[in-house]
Amino acid sequence: MATEKVKIDADLMDKVRKLAKMSGYASPEEFVQHCLEREIAALEESDSEDEVKKKLKGLGYIG
Repeated sequence: MATEKVKIDADLMDKVRKLAKMSGYASPEEFVQHCLEREIAALEESDSEDEVKKKLKGLGYIG
């Protein structure tokens, strides 16, 4: 599997490290990957493009 890098704000990364450790993940990367997979799966299950846009807006990804 190819590996890509994503820049994350330092404060957010601190939270990721803390939550990953508390949740028993092997690494912060594993925790982030699981979170992204879960969110993507939820978005893919959406019935319409409007619903996806609404969710992305609610998450602050789009304006």
